Amino acid sequence: MTVEEPRGAALAREGRLPSERVALVDLLDRLLAGGVVVSGDLVLSIADIDLVRISIRALITSVRDGDTIGDGTRR
Repeated sequence: MTVEEPRGAALAREGRLPSERVALVDLLDRLLAGGVVVSGDLVLSIADIDLVRISIRALITSVRDGDTIGDGTRR
């Protein structure tokens, strides 16, 4: 009988994931602070004939109220 290690253990050893568990809220906060790009393509076809092609590209990021420019003025 072999014991499998947790799914993220190898990535945590490489330093690509934190070794402790991260709450979903914390993960979303980190992603939105840096921004996330979502992209995808959807093609509807019948009998190898493309009928509809949809391309989706979105940038999702957080917006903070009260950000200031270097001289102290508000944006």
